[in-house]
Amino acid sequence: MGIYNKKDFYYKKAKLEGYLSRAAYKLIEINRKYSLIKKGDIVADLGCAPGGFLQVASELVGSDGIVVGVDLEVIGLEKENIFFVHGDFTKEEIKDKMLSLLNGRRFDVILSDMAPKTTGITFRDAYLSFGLANEAFVSARRLLKKGGNILIKIFEGDETKILINDMKKCFGAIYLNRPDSTRKGSKEIYIIAKQYKLLME
Repeated sequence: MGIYNKKDFYYKKAKLEGYLSRAAYKLIEINRKYSLIKKGDIVADLGCAPGGFLQVASELVGSDGIVVGVDLEVIGLEKENIFFVHGDFTKEEIKDKMLSLLNGRRFDVILSDMAPKTTGITFRDAYLSFGLANEAFVSARRLLKKGGNILIKIFEGDETKILINDMKKCFGAIYLNRPDSTRKGSKEIYIIAKQYKLLME
């Protein structure tokens, strides 16, 4: 496994360009390739701290769009098209709060860049990551509109194929991507799923 140099190119680039994390460049790269988010979209960012994805999503949806971030950690990112919900997105009352901001609509896109606190034990970290990724996927039942898209980070492991196979039943297209801005040695990969079929209702 490669050694993580916190102050590598993308870390320095994020500091220079005002992004809150290097993750911003992952979303920029993925969106450029897969067109997940467009102007005017309504986007949910699950586990949004420290805010790199929120910043990019806000730029992509523009003034006519909305980005709703949710996290157990309070963040201080303020922008006219960004709303923050403090809490655990797996709780139904938190999902209710998120949806209450949309005037009866659902989200066009769900983003999840969540990762567990790593233990250094590869199979355990992958299992914990699967748990978070699966919760993000399940959230589509309440949050995502028909035809919507979702982006989920997961640490590669035995459970990755299980999640992908489950998602194939509910989305028209599935892609896997490891952005160039991913740090060397990382086991993370992104699942991009488009055209939600609402089969889980």
